[in-house]
Amino acid sequence: MPFYGPFSTGERSLSGGKPSSRSKTEIYQDLKVQLHKLLVAELGDRFTGGTGVSSEEVERVARTLVERHGGNLPRFEQQRLAEELVQEALGLGPITPFLEDPEISEIMVNGPHQVYVERKGKLELTPVTFRDDAHVLQIIERIVAPLGRRIDESVPMVDARLPDGSRVNAIIPPLSLNGPVLTIRKFSATPLTMEDLIRLGTLTPSMARFLEACVKARLNIVVSGGTGSGKTTLLNVLSSFIPPDERIITIEDAAELQLRQEHVVRLESRPPNIEGKGAVTIRDLVRNALRMRPDRIVVGEVRGGEALDMLQAMNTGHDGSLTTAHANSPRDLLSRLETMVLMAGMELPVRAIREQIASALDLIVHASRFKDGSRKVTHITEVQGMEGDVIVLQDLFLFRQTGVGPDGKVLGEFVCTGIRPRCAERLAAAGIELDGRLFAPSSW
Repeated sequence: MPFYGPFSTGERSLSGGKPSSRSKTEIYQDLKVQLHKLLVAELGDRFTGGTGVSSEEVERVARTLVERHGGNLPRFEQQRLAEELVQEALGLGPITPFLEDPEISEIMVNGPHQVYVERKGKLELTPVTFRDDAHVLQIIERIVAPLGRRIDESVPMVDARLPDGSRVNAIIPPLSLNGPVLTIRKFSATPLTMEDLIRLGTLTPSMARFLEACVKARLNIVVSGGTGSGKTTLLNVLSSFIPPDERIITIEDAAELQLRQEHVVRLESRPPNIEGKGAVTIRDLVRNALRMRPDRIVVGEVRGGEALDMLQAMNTGHDGSLTTAHANSPRDLLSRLETMVLMAGMELPVRAIREQIASALDLIVHASRFKDGSRKVTHITEVQGMEGDVIVLQDLFLFRQTGVGPDGKVLGEFVCTGIRPRCAERLAAAGIELDGRLFAPSSW
């Protein structure tokens, strides 16, 4: 029986029936669902079992089915339908094109009928939708199942990652009132370099030279900032300056760092199983890393009691450690670290915690994301020790915003405070000589 496509005058289902008064979009979606079922049936167990089906074969079968059952569709609609069938079969459904778009850095699915993306640092609503809640949940399960994770009413939240390393978070009803919510932080196939950050205006060549010297001289550095400010990207760039002859151990919740050195051991935490057992936390991994003969420990982010273990590692001969933490400013970072140390369950006096922090940290690099979507290093701040009960900080480089241009671009300038860092002696002892003019305000 011939099929009358959704844009013909007599709209019928694949199996025949009376013409429908539904919208073209609804009929198109129904056609796609029915063709997807036919596609799965045509490929048989090889597809459902995940064995022996090439992408070329899936594309060939999808195009054949579209030509057979959607002959009344315009040619461009047939091509679009075939592409969407392949995306449903092999990719992540409607959001597959966003994963392939290099300009998009984040994908946010707020239930089936609202999908946002972050493009060049700014959010935009897309016309893409899912059929219903079950369609979104199907995509989420396709992501988490190969990783041995599960998501259902008993475990309604999950963190996972895609094969390319992109970070995924999903949360479903009853916790989410919008329906299943999926957030994907995309993983760049080609990591940004310091030259890229300079070109993008994230920092200046002088700041870059100073940070490179600090990493090579084994200073302990914390990258702070808010969500989406570029902390992990900056940490990745700083890690690239670690000499290739050193043993690096990275510790993350979801592996995102892309170190280019050869001698890298990557560790990843593990959530508890359905019985609430078997969890391996960042703190467990930090403690274990100390027994693995590390030259450098790089922690993707400290957000709890692992801060105490990280500080102790920095204070016991593991110089050159790097990590990130959420904070609104370098001074706020110190308060957050105090709180995180207390989360370890140790009843330590506040002064003892501050002495640990002041002794362990050498440099704080603070990043911010501005309203125009740009990301900049707004502070490079040196930790200079204790005065009484207060940790002394000294800003070395700053970004000062002066306004917003008519095109919405943030206006401002990077400035050097003109203060020579106390760590200059450590840099010299490591054989790194920096031009004194680097720290002169006139050098800008």
